[in-house]
Amino acid sequence: MHIGIAGVGRMGSAIALRLMERGHTLTVWNRSVDKLKPLADAGATVASTPAELASAVEAVITILTNAEAIDTVYHGADGLLSGDVSGKLFIEMSTVPPDTAPKLAERVRAKGAALVECPVGGTTGPARQGKLLGLMGASDEDAARARPILDDLCRRVQHGGPVGSGAILKLAVNLPLMVYWQALGEALTLCRPLKMDAAELIDLFANSSGGANVLPSRAHLVVAALNGVDPGPVTFNIDGGIKDIQAMLAEGRRQGTDLPVLAAALDCFKEAREQGSGDAELSSVAAYWRSRDAR
Repeated sequence: MHIGIAGVGRMGSAIALRLMERGHTLTVWNRSVDKLKPLADAGATVASTPAELASAVEAVITILTNAEAIDTVYHGADGLLSGDVSGKLFIEMSTVPPDTAPKLAERVRAKGAALVECPVGGTTGPARQGKLLGLMGASDEDAARARPILDDLCRRVQHGGPVGSGAILKLAVNLPLMVYWQALGEALTLCRPLKMDAAELIDLFANSSGGANVLPSRAHLVVAALNGVDPGPVTFNIDGGIKDIQAMLAEGRRQGTDLPVLAAALDCFKEAREQGSGDAELSSVAAYWRSRDAR
């Protein structure tokens, strides 16, 4: 297929490269044009506006920072919906509050196009390998249209119901992970008197009931942070984690549900950001708490 991607940050770029490897033709657009060069060098066509991108392709994937960015990219003067998009398929993959996609779907349908919501679980590594977890909200008909694309990107695509369901699933499956990084940091503080090698200690957690299933793939990042060395390229940063936690808490409030453990984790994440950097790898929250002075 000829697929367009609007928003080629870390995840958007990884998804674009994966789709090209699977034989798709890609056209890409991004607000910051410097991020487009690696994809252009790999064979993607660069569009000058979202409108130009939408007119050129059969399907459009958007993976953007927040609901405000979605509003601008879809509805701006040169936005995705500013031209004739009748019959086209839009796949919205951003992690945003659950009320965002249903509102967007109404405006997409009014233009004669279809919208599938599919935020994903996983970072750039799984994206390049086609091993993301797709959390889809769509009608059955639109879901079937999107499957061939999503199956190239995901090890599993879970259809949760109508548009809006995917965002709820994404927040729900990520919630324990957010709490886990803080819990791991607190567990590591108990091990400070042992003076164990960081790699040996994290390997123990990864092979015990103290390890979430994400830990084996992130162990090297945590070990690097514990040893105070550069962990390499960031896959998902603390700022992104804080944004997701805030969205989870907002959804809890909307449903009339308290999420007290998550609320406490948010305070800890903010402290880690204040004492370090919001651009740091998310898993470094655990290392921060391990090195934090007792209070």
